[in-house]
Amino acid sequence: MTIHHHEFMFDGADGEPVFAYRWSGDAPVRGVVQIAHGMGEHALRYREPLKPLIESGIVVYANDHRGHGRTAKSKEALGDFGAGGFPALVADMAALTKLARSENAGKPLILLGHSMGSFALQLYLLDHSAKIDGAILSGSAALDLLAQGQDVSGGLASFNAAIPNPRTPFDWLSRDAVEVDKYIADPLCGFSTNGASQMSMFTSLARTADPAALKAIRRDLPLYLLAGDKDPVNGKLEWLKPLVERYRAAGVRDFETDFYTDGRHEMLNETNRAEVVANLKRWIDKVIASA
Repeated sequence: MTIHHHEFMFDGADGEPVFAYRWSGDAPVRGVVQIAHGMGEHALRYREPLKPLIESGIVVYANDHRGHGRTAKSKEALGDFGAGGFPALVADMAALTKLARSENAGKPLILLGHSMGSFALQLYLLDHSAKIDGAILSGSAALDLLAQGQDVSGGLASFNAAIPNPRTPFDWLSRDAVEVDKYIADPLCGFSTNGASQMSMFTSLARTADPAALKAIRRDLPLYLLAGDKDPVNGKLEWLKPLVERYRAAGVRDFETDFYTDGRHEMLNETNRAEVVANLKRWIDKVIASA
């Protein structure tokens, strides 16, 4: 089946141009999935692993965050969120949600955030949960617990310390050597955010640990968490399971998790990705059916 690939720009809330993709198949549109990618990568990496969703009638929208991919104004700008900081990145996500809604009126919309994108989604949920029909957190954690338990001063490669006998500085991403090598060879992958951007992210995300702030999330919003239990970002689930409990304590009722044995950070690029994507599709189909 043909995947229709469309590239476009949209304006962030502050007028900054943001680069984005839209992918669709030939099947009638059943719903929309919006992607918020992780740190040190870009949105185009999600087209291939999500192909089964696209072929089944899901339209996928994905933007390159500020300081990432083709939104970054130059190679030197990679890792720099700019003057708007992390809040502007989250506002861009809300702007793309509005655009995707306008182009697919009446269709359910689910937002998937991976890694840094999942942290942005955690913040998005505090202010915008009414705008979406479901949320997926991939490779996530409670950021306050991650900050306490992991020294990230060495950048993304610091997570490799948890991997025995690593072949490369990025073995923590996946057990699939081919996928790791593709990431390393990609000139738009492998960098970390600069100091100011990282400070903006941690400062903004303090709200996501506030029980009172979490109560703003719509209680009937379906939430899905997927993660590997050997992902250094979640500390072997030690920094992720408390996030589940925080959402439950806030009154979120519709909650599902899939934690994969020996899986690392990028479950969509792991050795068992067919199983991961099949489970993801099953959950999305359920949300669409009930929306």
